[in-house]
Amino acid sequence: MRVVIQRVSEASVTIEGRITADIQKGLLILVGVEGADTNEDINWLCAKIAKLRIFGDDNGVMNLSVTEADGDIIVVSQFTLHAATKKGNRPSYIKAAKPDVAIPLYEDFVKTLQQETGKVIQTGEFGADMKVALVNDGPVTILIDSKNKE
Repeated sequence: MRVVIQRVSEASVTIEGRITADIQKGLLILVGVEGADTNEDINWLCAKIAKLRIFGDDNGVMNLSVTEADGDIIVVSQFTLHAATKKGNRPSYIKAAKPDVAIPLYEDFVKTLQQETGKVIQTGEFGADMKVALVNDGPVTILIDSKNKE
């Protein structure tokens, strides 16, 4: 499972002209599910994200987690995070999980992150054509792959 975590001063998701998620300060998390992912990947990532100290404290030092900084969270599914680009110019998505595997894992990711942070997690819609708007604060962007824990 791969996530791209962006610290934002605002972010939103729009589907068919309707805003489905909207936050101010917090995290926009893009999640790519791989066929080999399990609940172990979800638990490890959510624990890591909940404790990730990427918000500034009173001295401007990145010492606070999203909960300590009273930030909000949007999670958006994005299978293109598993694009293989080694050969040719057309990305291959062979490692990305099929919807019957990806949807339950994505939903479990959202539930687990909610439990870890105590936050209501806003989301996009799995498989929808989404317009994601954000103002990256910093910029701070972090990529984490659960297959690279060591």
